[in-house]
Amino acid sequence: MRPDARVESAIEIVDTWLVSEHGLDRILTDWGRKNRFAGSGDRRAIADLVYQTVRRMRSSAWVAGTDEAPNGRDLVRGNLIQAVADLNSLFTGMTHAPEILSDAEIGNQRSLDTAPRLVRLDMPDWMETWIAGIDDAEFISLKDRANVDLRVNRIKCDPQKAIQVLSETGISCERISDVPDALRVIDGSHRVNRSDAYRDGLVEIQDAGSQRLATLAELKPGERTLDLCAGGGGKSLAMAAASGGKAEIHAYDISAARLNEIPERANRAGVEITLIDRDALDANAVSYDVVFIDAPCSGSGAWRRNPDAKWRLTAERLEALIQTQRDLLDQARLLTRPQGRIVYGTCSLLKAENRAQIDAFVRRHPSWHICADLTLLPSGGTDGFFGGVLSQVVDSR
Repeated sequence: MRPDARVESAIEIVDTWLVSEHGLDRILTDWGRKNRFAGSGDRRAIADLVYQTVRRMRSSAWVAGTDEAPNGRDLVRGNLIQAVADLNSLFTGMTHAPEILSDAEIGNQRSLDTAPRLVRLDMPDWMETWIAGIDDAEFISLKDRANVDLRVNRIKCDPQKAIQVLSETGISCERISDVPDALRVIDGSHRVNRSDAYRDGLVEIQDAGSQRLATLAELKPGERTLDLCAGGGGKSLAMAAASGGKAEIHAYDISAARLNEIPERANRAGVEITLIDRDALDANAVSYDVVFIDAPCSGSGAWRRNPDAKWRLTAERLEALIQTQRDLLDQARLLTRPQGRIVYGTCSLLKAENRAQIDAFVRRHPSWHICADLTLLPSGGTDGFFGGVLSQVVDSR
């Protein structure tokens, strides 16, 4: 496809997203199925442009000179202006390309320097109080594409061996100094899930920050561990590998369907993870050495990966998530044996979802204390994460 045809396709996809209830991943997948003439390189380039446009939706609308109800053309155009692209070569009016720029579109362009702060940061206005005290640099970091990181499965290989195997399929990686099992993909990220290293369980796709969060569990051989909001099992797999496959790990999720991928992933990784339902969860009360809560949250630390989630979040939904986090912490207390520990984590930047939650838990339950915490920020090269480790104060009398 010509570059201008790619731009027209991106405009079409953004227009679809603006009126759809579906996320960008599904919309892009549906578009690819309907437009099989687009090669893999075309699809990647179009997806990159779409995601970049949605990450920068407010600033793109501002730069394009659109104050209300921007359409896909406005947003893609505004994003390309910010990217210092040659718009005349992309808005050509040719077949399958966007119409040439009108005089009004050219005349209405504005400098982002003149925009209000939250427009410059590409944040919704209603979040102003929620993000108080967070440096603007973190939200600026969320405007760009995220890194692709891999976790080396030490049960099967070491990082150097993984780098070698990946390089044989055209994937180049480098180690991340402060995360022992993490590799950052330098080139060839689109090949990872088709590589032998991935299919054979040598590596999993997992952000380095997520890997660091999982290490807070510090599982010991034989410890019984519950991943209370396991989802696809990324943290369960990381904890299993870190324990050398010697910890007993149970995975639970309120939506059982979210657990469907875990058996295949665990088999590939060479570890055992037991899926449990609500009855089994209740039967295991006060029996876990570690309860890991990968809590439902705003996802604000990962908005560069899931930018549409930023624009779909509401104040009401955020309040509901905060209550869910509180409930999960209280539930975890009832599942943890004496001298056990709770690991609470989010992929959020918001203090109300992070330190404020575990501080409030300790106030509600004074026999517990915070023994460790972790904050990772997008400006540091990972997604944004928070983690806190809680344990009971043991009366030695």
